[in-house]
Amino acid sequence: MISRNVIINAAREVGFDLVGVTMATPLVEERKLFNEWLLSGNHSTLEYLERNGDKRFDAGALVEGCRSVIVCAVSYLSEYSRGYAEGCDTKIASYALARDYHHTIKQMLFELAARLKAHSPDMQYRAFTDSAPISEKSYAIRAGLGWRGRNSLLVTPDYGSMVLLGELLISEDVDVYDTPMEGVGCGECRRCVEACPNGAISEFRYVDTRRCISCRTIEREGCECAVELDGWIFGCDACQTVCPYNMRAPLHRNRAFDPLFDPTALDADAWLAMSDEAFATLASSTPIPRAGLERIKRNITRRK
Repeated sequence: MISRNVIINAAREVGFDLVGVTMATPLVEERKLFNEWLLSGNHSTLEYLERNGDKRFDAGALVEGCRSVIVCAVSYLSEYSRGYAEGCDTKIASYALARDYHHTIKQMLFELAARLKAHSPDMQYRAFTDSAPISEKSYAIRAGLGWRGRNSLLVTPDYGSMVLLGELLISEDVDVYDTPMEGVGCGECRRCVEACPNGAISEFRYVDTRRCISCRTIEREGCECAVELDGWIFGCDACQTVCPYNMRAPLHRNRAFDPLFDPTALDADAWLAMSDEAFATLASSTPIPRAGLERIKRNITRRK
């Protein structure tokens, strides 16, 4: 068994802002709601979401011998998370301006695991960050980090929704487990719903990816729905910028999530004239190459 206090202190020492611990029990109700979302076709071209349903909501099925799930969150909120000037036509989601979080958070999780093994040498673990079929938001809610916002994202009281998640699935029991939050939430606020140019956010706290700008600028193309990109060329922060919790959240403190370039310094013409070499120099260490330069150029010309 390992102490929750040891976990909390170690996670903060390696740079996480929030951490919670929950038992590795199946998430039955969450899986039911997810399956209903799939059956409605809201995942559009994201066909990978149809796979591994037995593991996505059961950490024990994903990692044999898993007893506990440690869920960590770190803020990436920067000056660009506050929104772009009116008329800007080369907007990039603020998380994508920093070093690719998959690498950064994985490194942080491995460091956390090393610290925990100093207290529990026999501990076995696996680390994930948006890299395996595990319902990160669902386990984060179970671990008491926040709640499911109206825009379907995890919302935390102190850091808003502009946080990135990582999980350690460990073989140890923990002396004290966290519980879901009570007494907080979105209330009657509907700002995120109203802010989406394409009405992608449902009143039932899910997103129709066929109409979501973030999905349509990054993921595999194929949906025929008409979508207004509203100046976004990679991702979208529209539903987060207006959230009251994000408005009052502090800027990120972990320097690993500092923006690597100023997106406002590049207009549409600069992007359209950019060479592959210049693109690699600018963004190769960020998540932006996931879409690729040609896709970004298509996103620009689609609404010019």
